Amino acid sequence: MTALRTIVWIDQADGAGSELLGGKLGSLVEMTEAGFDVPPAFGITTAAFALFAEHTGLQQAAKEQCAGLDLDDLQAVERVSAQLAQIIEDAPMPPRLTAEVTEAYEALEQRTGMPGVPVAVRSSGVSEDLEGASFAGQYDTYLWVCGPEDVLRNVRRCWAGLFGPQVLTYRPQDGVPVIDGDTLPGMCVGVQQMVQARAAGVMFTLDPVNGDRSKIVLEGCWGLGEGVVKGDITPDRFRVDKVTLELLASEIGTQTEEYGFDEATREVGLLAVEPERGAQPCLSDAEAVAIAELGKRIERHRGAPMDMEWAIDQEGRLHLLQARPETVWASKPVRSVTGDGAGGAAVDRVLAKFMSFGAGTTGR
Repeated sequence: MTALRTIVWIDQADGAGSELLGGKLGSLVEMTEAGFDVPPAFGITTAAFALFAEHTGLQQAAKEQCAGLDLDDLQAVERVSAQLAQIIEDAPMPPRLTAEVTEAYEALEQRTGMPGVPVAVRSSGVSEDLEGASFAGQYDTYLWVCGPEDVLRNVRRCWAGLFGPQVLTYRPQDGVPVIDGDTLPGMCVGVQQMVQARAAGVMFTLDPVNGDRSKIVLEGCWGLGEGVVKGDITPDRFRVDKVTLELLASEIGTQTEEYGFDEATREVGLLAVEPERGAQPCLSDAEAVAIAELGKRIERHRGAPMDMEWAIDQEGRLHLLQARPETVWASKPVRSVTGDGAGGAAVDRVLAKFMSFGAGTTGR
């Protein structure tokens, strides 16, 4: 185990594959190598998780408790989930991991020039965000984490999420449970600099309602993108022609709240938006088109429709936060649909399916 890499930077991956970084981090490595503007990040690799699992006896405990578990017995699933989470919370962290995570966080402070740099601590499963097998909503992300001790605490929370009830009972299209009792899935945890977002949101390089690949649909809100992905803020919505990059339609609402860092609670939460700003679009027309153009370039690079998260910082700079294959329409025949698409209610129902998140966290 000592020869395995426990920390990998997304801009220094040196060919590190998904077996070390998982789906999310592996995608960010690819986007970084392709020259897209991705905030700096490092992965606490699957080798680190395997070292922890071996050091603490978690591997054997998970095997014993998950073997033969009736996934239709919700009480039994929740009991096993809680027991494994408690093991992860209580077990001592191997000194090597504590030292290496601390060293990596301090290096991120130096890179960014920000002591105590706020980061997102994000789960990145090996089977996650692969083509045809999206795990969106199954794993967790924790925002505005500061300091190595807090990073390590939230790394444990991400590892515990591997055994959450929603994961233990999750069956992909092939019907096989994620955890079958014989093997322990790989889990990487990404640590990425938070963007001080003026506005943020999501984008599909097709119309998620009808599968029209000639359109790009994006949603945005003031502040952090939590407002879009958690669904508790009505976002601004933009439709752009993928070929001409013409803004075809926009739906602008009034946003009275935004997600941001609350100094009083020292956590990310809902903050009031000034009425004048809340009544304005969170994006200019030019910014919406620029985000769509980014999506078009990423789709061209990947060769398939994509589902992405983006943020615009206080200086107006556009950042790519996540990129994953779109999994609902991508496997169906290509179709181009004329007209302005479906109504808002239909959009809301479809996007709600894509963006299902637990309270207090985001699983994308």
